Amino acid sequence: MIKFISLGSSSSGNCYYLATDNTQILVDAGVGVRSLKNSLKEKGIMLTDIDAVFITHDHADHIKAVGHLAHDYHLPIYATEEVHRGINRNYCVTTKLTPEYTRIINKSQTIELGDMMITAFSVPHDSSDCVGYRIATDREVFLVITDIGHATEIIQEEVSNADFIVIESNHDVDMLMMGPYPAYLKGRIRSGRGHISNVDSARLIAEHASPRLKRVWLCHLSEENNHPELARKTYETVLREYGIIAGVDFQLDVLRRKQASDLMVLNA
Repeated sequence: MIKFISLGSSSSGNCYYLATDNTQILVDAGVGVRSLKNSLKEKGIMLTDIDAVFITHDHADHIKAVGHLAHDYHLPIYATEEVHRGINRNYCVTTKLTPEYTRIINKSQTIELGDMMITAFSVPHDSSDCVGYRIATDREVFLVITDIGHATEIIQEEVSNADFIVIESNHDVDMLMMGPYPAYLKGRIRSGRGHISNVDSARLIAEHASPRLKRVWLCHLSEENNHPELARKTYETVLREYGIIAGVDFQLDVLRRKQASDLMVLNA
């Protein structure tokens, strides 16, 4: 049994709580500590209960709180060596990590933490480095795949073995291309190392998920170039083209950008 809370899922801040009976972690730390502390406390969880933080990449909306979580709450921060370098270069991290709280994780390396087996895998994004995480128990596999420029073979393989997936569905291509962003930023988003669109995200799930998939949450929606209902409807349309019915074959949800979700208890 895995427990899950989205504590923020947008360019303003990203953070996810995952827990089993014996282990509690955060994936990313882009939400302010005060907000994070209050959202967890409302659900009976204390920051001091957390065992570790796992970082996907070094952009500000994923790391703003890492220094405070490490030094104020004594939490180890796991990331690849390149991401750790990026964290300590980033201006938004006002409290830099010291070696005491720095933990290096290598891609394809599995870390055993309590009753979780946590594995980082490569994800294409224009940061110092970027990974997704597979969090496995003896029965379930939970994926966090955010900020992905395109679907690689590694990502496809991970999707095919998952029970639960948090996956980016960043933008609607028409909204992006007709919107106010300058050309260089539109190019960056669509470059293959930026962010994945609603359609491409849906095709990734439709083409590679297995019948074991139980639930999908769409994350990191652009506030300017997407809308929760549009992302959901686009996903449902693409899935139907493959004979997959959202709500029947698996549950589909859209994570709120700036509000914490309910605490969800998941069983494979």
